Amino acid sequence: MAERPDFGGAGGEGKAPIIIKRIKKAGHGHHGGAWKVAYADFVTAMMAFFLLLWLLNAVTEQQLNGVADYFTPIAASTRESGAGGMLGGQTVGEGASQSKTGATTAVVLPPPSIGSGGSEMTDPNESTKSEESQIKAAQEAKEQKEFEQVAQQLKQQISGVPDLAPMANSLMVDNTPEGVRIQIMDQDKVDMFAPGSANLFPRSKDLLAQVAKVVRKMPNKISITGHTDPSTAVDPSGYTNWELSSDRALATRRALLEGGMDDRQINKVAGVSDREPIDRGQVRSPRNRRVSIVLLRADNTKAEDFDRLPRFLEKTSGTQPAIPATGETLGPASNQ
Repeated sequence: MAERPDFGGAGGEGKAPIIIKRIKKAGHGHHGGAWKVAYADFVTAMMAFFLLLWLLNAVTEQQLNGVADYFTPIAASTRESGAGGMLGGQTVGEGASQSKTGATTAVVLPPPSIGSGGSEMTDPNESTKSEESQIKAAQEAKEQKEFEQVAQQLKQQISGVPDLAPMANSLMVDNTPEGVRIQIMDQDKVDMFAPGSANLFPRSKDLLAQVAKVVRKMPNKISITGHTDPSTAVDPSGYTNWELSSDRALATRRALLEGGMDDRQINKVAGVSDREPIDRGQVRSPRNRRVSIVLLRADNTKAEDFDRLPRFLEKTSGTQPAIPATGETLGPASNQ
């Protein structure tokens, strides 16, 4: 057994001292969050890189050349496009068409519609126009329904008077840009006026009275036009078809007033002689001798006129027939 060296001295004073070293280990200091910023920058750069790769794969070679020319000095550019834009006169997308410079261009992208606040930018007038068009469409639909009711009411009024049966086929209702047109035409041996004059036959007055009962319920203004055929008797006084057609229109106006129509509802009375024949193939056809009564549409009537007359509120039973575009005669109920 080895003995500890003796360095001399009494009482063991010669023994070597024992030295104990204690090393205090401190914890690592806090590194902070700088690495998070660096990592976010790295992820952003990678995302931009892969986005760039996707865009390069999506565009055509011509478009890549346009991008390259944008970053190339003007003196070194070899492209012939004179557009001077980033894509050299071309646009990104599909469905290309040929440009004036000969290069293939694609569908132009629409302008950005997102504002700085992230909300969609819209034209304030667009919504107003849309609402106005919807209101106008609703008014036209309502007016069209009322016009269809006029045709139905006329059919019922005529069929309810047996004495008017011979003139049932003389009445024609059609739809025109001005409004609903009610025409009363002469037939073979069934005339509305005495030959060469503006004197109404009694049954013609009765027919106009039935028309007045229906038309006076509408708020629309009306216009009355007289028509003749080319034949006329020679009158030394200079009385022509112009005067005759005008006098027949005025006689129709008086008959409508006698039927209960308000004179303020009549907007225009005119005579056009033989200038507007309904049967152009046979200018001397009795159908060309007629009177037209037009219920003017709302856009042809002043707004204040609608407040004066009661609205047409009477509803007829059953399905209402549509007013034909080319016109049809309203025959007796048995022929329908």
